[in-house]
Amino acid sequence: MHLIELKKKNKLKVGTKQSTRAVKEGKAETLFIARDCEQHVVRNIIEEAQNKNIQIVYVDSMKKLGKACGIDVGAATAVIVK
Repeated sequence: MHLIELKKKNKLKVGTKQSTRAVKEGKAETLFIARDCEQHVVRNIIEEAQNKNIQIVYVDSMKKLGKACGIDVGAATAVIVK
């Protein structure tokens, strides 16, 4: 899955809090994580996604991830909801 496809998706959760909730509830299809975010912020969501066999896609920066999600600020994580 590419970053360009992220913007096309209707069911999208942006931000660590919403992304974590979607992953824990088993609603996440793909998890996007910015490489330049603080690792302590995303450590738990990465572990949870791996346990649930959710695809993880790494993005170069928070700025690029935010832009791909259609927001004006950076985002550490985003998920495509099933």
